[in-house]
Order: sequence, then C-alpha cells, then structure tokens
Amino acid sequence: MTATNLTAPLAASPRPGTNDLHDIKPPVDIPSGWAWVAWLLAALAIAALLFWLWRAWRRRVVHAPPVPLIPPHIRARRKLEEALAFIGQPREFCILVSDALRQYLEERFDFHAPERTTEEFLHELKGTHLLVRDQKESLGLFLEKCDLVKFARYEPGQPELRDLHAAALRLVEETEPALPQPAGP
Repeated sequence: MTATNLTAPLAASPRPGTNDLHDIKPPVDIPSGWAWVAWLLAALAIAALLFWLWRAWRRRVVHAPPVPLIPPHIRARRKLEEALAFIGQPREFCILVSDALRQYLEERFDFHAPERTTEEFLHELKGTHLLVRDQKESLGLFLEKCDLVKFARYEPGQPELRDLHAAALRLVEETEPALPQPAGP
C-alpha cells in the first residue's frame, strides 16, 4: 500500500469530533504589571488593618483596671457579718459561719479545709504549726458545735450562736497578718 491508500479510508469515514472545525477563541487578557501592584497593595492594607485591630484589642485587655485584692481576713469578716442575718436559722447560720472560717484558713494558710471532714481537718491541723495549741482547741470545739447543728439537728439559742460567731471572729483576728510598721526617721 502506498501513502495515499492509507489516508483514503480515513477521509472516506471521518470520526466525529476529530476533524471538526472550531471557532476562533477570543483573545486572552494578559494582566499588566499594575494589576499585580494593586492586589499587593490591597493585601498589605488588609494586613495593616488586622494588625491595628489586634493591637487595639491587646491594649484594651492590658489596660483593664486591676481588681483590688481583698485580704482573706477582711473577706472572712465580711462573710461572718453577713452570716448574722441568718441568726434566726441555726442550721444556715452555722453553715455560713463554718464555711467562712474554713475558707479563711484555706486562703490565709494554704490549708485545704473546705474539702475535708471536721475529723480529717482537725487531725491534719494537729500535725502543723499553723495555729497555737489554744487556737487549735478553740477551732475544734467551734467546728464540733457547728457539726452538731448542721448534722445532728441540734438547735441552739441565739446566745450560743452569738458565742460561735464571736469564736470565729476571734480566731480570724488572732491569725490575721500583722500590718508592717512604718520605719521611723
């Protein structure tokens, strides 16, 4: 076979889609160098805006006024004073007073009092030098009386509740940190 014979059968039966004529494609836009510059400037402007917003947010957080730290003994006194409003309800009064004292001991001496039972707390307290012996005994009696009211449904009168309140207040006053004395000339 010759070369003309090889092409003859193809010309006689064209395959669809292979020899079809296509329309001329429209011209392709080639961006100029200025378009890239515009995109780059827009990206830089967005980045600068985000940076400015982040700094403004950070400044707002940093310059928030600090919350004044209330010393544990002052906070305990406030809670004990608030508990006096419940002196007509012995159980609630004892819960508030003992919780205030336990919270104070935890904050003042870093001694985990609120999570423990009275027996666990007093047993662990005996092995420490946080309080003197009289304070430990007074605290033990205070917590036992509070437990009688809270758990054994004992209902003391107001004079006995005021004594419990005075004992808690006295322990706070005895253990509060001493104020530093100003140096003389």
